Formats: sequence, C-alpha cells, structure tokens
Amino acid sequence: MKKSIGTKIWEIFERFVLFCLRLILKPVKKTLTPAQEQAFMQFVKFALVGVTNTCMSTFIYWLVMLCLDKIGGFEGVDIFIANTIAFILSVLWSYMLNSKLVFKEKEDGEKRVWWKTLLKTYAAYAFTGLGLNNLLSYVWVALLGINKYIAPLINLVISVPINYIMNKFWAFRQKDKEPAQIEEKPDPDTELNDV
Repeated sequence: MKKSIGTKIWEIFERFVLFCLRLILKPVKKTLTPAQEQAFMQFVKFALVGVTNTCMSTFIYWLVMLCLDKIGGFEGVDIFIANTIAFILSVLWSYMLNSKLVFKEKEDGEKRVWWKTLLKTYAAYAFTGLGLNNLLSYVWVALLGINKYIAPLINLVISVPINYIMNKFWAFRQKDKEPAQIEEKPDPDTELNDV
C-alpha cells in the first residue's frame, strides 16, 4: 500500500522530533522506551492540534471582536461573547482533529460513542475555555489593563496543560474490552500450516 504524502511528511517530522529529543537526553544519559517515545509523540500531536485550534480560536475571537466593535453597544461584554463563540467553534475543530490524529481508537478497546466523547470534550474545554479563560481575561483586561486582543494568548500557558490531561484521561479515554469481547483474528501462518 502506497503511503500518502502527508504520512511521509509526518514520519520525517516524527523521526526529526525523536532525534532531537534523544540529543537533548544524551548528556544526562537518559533513554526513553518505545512506549515513552510514543507517549511523547502523542503529546506533540496534541500540541500541533492545539496550535491549529489556537489559531482558529484566536482568529474567530478577533473577528467577533472586530464585528462587535463595528456594531457597538457591546462594551464590557464583548470579550465574553467573543470567547464563547470562539470556544464553540474551536472545540468542535479540536474534537475532529484529536479523534482522528491524536486519540485514535484502539482495536482491542471498547468503541467510543462519538457524541459522548464530543460532549466530554466540550465539558473539558468548558472548564478552561469558558470558565478559566473568561476569568483570566477579566483579570488581564479589567484589572491589569492588558490589551484584550493579547489576553487569550496569555491564557494558553495555563489552559493547554489542563486541556491535555482532561482530554487524555477523561474525554478520549477508552476502556479495554473484556477478554470475551475481543474477536480472535486468525493467524495466517497457522492457517497455511493447517492446509
């Protein structure tokens, strides 16, 4: 089966990232197991999805802010409206990318129910994306006088690590199947020997 150009690019990027990680760890004589490298690369994928999500969210936030500024009459609540709209659209984007690229379903695990995972994703992001970001935006803008267009970028330092933990261990968590649920796949070598 021929690999897509995207797969080839990702494989090159993954080799480069792991090479850099090994170089960083070499002076302290630390090596990672393949499972640890895989976990690290999962975080890297999450971070890359997060970068696209941040760009999407920031663009939507700024667009809504510009529209509300043009319309007028939303002073004092404009940051909350913009945060909410950016939240709704960017979490949907994040869910789609994370479910396809980062937290893929394991074959030997229970199948996720997409709408339950989506609702959990919204709940996880609501904690940071709405609650925490609105609180922090208020602190940065109203109390500390930081520019309202810069405030969401400052929020990332706190919200990204919390989002990863909540998504990995709650929203996209997949239970292992019971032994009776795992379908036996025939071993091709055994089948040939039986002939």
